[in-house]
Amino acid sequence: METLIASYGDTSSDSESDSRPAIVVADNRSSPATTLPPPPIDLLNSPKTLGTSDYLERNNGSRIRSFPHIEGNFALHVYIPVFIPSERKKELAPFLKKATSLVRGLHVVDIDVPLLMLLKDEEKLVQAALGREFHISLGRTVPIRVHQIDSVVSMLRQKLQFLKQYLIDFTKWEVFVNDDKTRTFLSIENTAGGLAEITRQIQAVNEVYKLHNLPEFYKDPRPHISIAWAVGDISQSLKRVVDGEMKIHNNAGGLSARSMFTCKFCNIVCKVGNKTYNVCGSQDQ
Repeated sequence: METLIASYGDTSSDSESDSRPAIVVADNRSSPATTLPPPPIDLLNSPKTLGTSDYLERNNGSRIRSFPHIEGNFALHVYIPVFIPSERKKELAPFLKKATSLVRGLHVVDIDVPLLMLLKDEEKLVQAALGREFHISLGRTVPIRVHQIDSVVSMLRQKLQFLKQYLIDFTKWEVFVNDDKTRTFLSIENTAGGLAEITRQIQAVNEVYKLHNLPEFYKDPRPHISIAWAVGDISQSLKRVVDGEMKIHNNAGGLSARSMFTCKFCNIVCKVGNKTYNVCGSQDQ
C-alpha cells in the first residue's frame, strides 16, 4: 500500500509553549496584486540544518524533532487554526476509540499522552483528543535565524492580510506519514469546501519561503488536521482501520456521505519559537 506523505513537519521545540493564538477576523476587501521585492541578501542565509537525517529523541523516543535545536534557530510554522465544533466531537469519538483499541501506540497530537489511557473515559477522550486547537499547515515547519523573523512575518502579512472568510469542510479520515517515516498521523482531510482557497494561501506562503531560501511545501498539498500520532511507520495497519470505517459509513450513508465537520476560516498564524504572529491582524503573542 502506497504510503501517504504528511504535509507538515514536527513543530516540537524546547522553547515552545502551548499558548493559543488570538483569532482575528480577516478583512473582506479583495487583495491587490502585489509583487514582493526580494529581501536583503543577508536574510537569505538560512540555517544549514534543514536536512532530515538529524533527529532528537526524548521520553523513550515518543517525541521526535524534525531538526536539532541550535542556538539562534527558531522553528517557523505557518498555519490556519481549526477547532472542531462541539456537536461533532461525540460523532468522531467512537472511531477514535476503535482505532486506539486496534492500533496500539497512538498518542494525542502534539503531546505525549497515549490515547489508550483515555479509552475508559469517553468524556476525557473527547476533551483531550478533540477539544483542542488543531491546525492546517500552509508551509513546512523549518528553522530560521533570528534576523530573518521580521522579514518573513512582514512579507506573509503583505501577501495574506486581505482575505475573505470562507468555510472549510473536513470530509474523510486519512493516514499520513512524515518524510522520514518516523511518525504516522491519524488525520481528517479537507477535500471539498475551502480547498481552493487553502491552496492559494499555500502558494502565497511558498513565495515568501522561496524569497528566504526556505524549502517550499509539497507539490500536491493535501490540507488536513492531525488528530493523533504514533512513532514510526504504522500506516498500513492504521490505513486498514480507516478504510474499513469509511466503507462502513459509505454503505450506511454516514459521516462520509457529508462533511464530517465544517469550520470558518478566520485567521492565519505564523508561529516562531514560542511567539505567535497573527498574519491577518496586528495582535501578536
